Amino acid sequence: MTEGSIEQRLAALEARCRKAEDHLEILNLLNTYGPLVDSATARPAGELWVEGGGYNFTLPDGGTKRLEAPDEIAGMYHWDGHLELVNTGCAHLTATPKISVKGDEAQAVGYSVVILKEDDRWFLWRAAVNHWTLRRTDHGWRIVERFNRALDGSPESHETMRKVAAI
Repeated sequence: MTEGSIEQRLAALEARCRKAEDHLEILNLLNTYGPLVDSATARPAGELWVEGGGYNFTLPDGGTKRLEAPDEIAGMYHWDGHLELVNTGCAHLTATPKISVKGDEAQAVGYSVVILKEDDRWFLWRAAVNHWTLRRTDHGWRIVERFNRALDGSPESHETMRKVAAI
């Protein structure tokens, strides 16, 4: 027999449903990113973030850059290098992250990969680890910050991976 009044049990069930719905909405948000950027659908991709939110990532030369949402992030998808990937054929894939929701704020940690087409074959072009902070808004969950580091053995990439234990 379950302990507690019907009201308590119903409140607990509603809280569990809300948590599951939040996780599903966040997964859908993060998995919307790849198809948008791979189809050069720039504006909607930039709008996955809150206004003023950021995307901090490793550049091909090993440096880092932070772009602000929505305009700078959307603008990245018109860069020559990105359009070359899109026109060659690529897939930005987000692996299932570990998600932690606390009220209207959330964090997620997980991997992402970019697969690129070359002639008649596909190959893993880039692998990274990501730490997302997210916020519930009037338009649903949105990304506040995405911190992305290439899986290059760097201390920053290892530090980002370890965040999975803290959320």
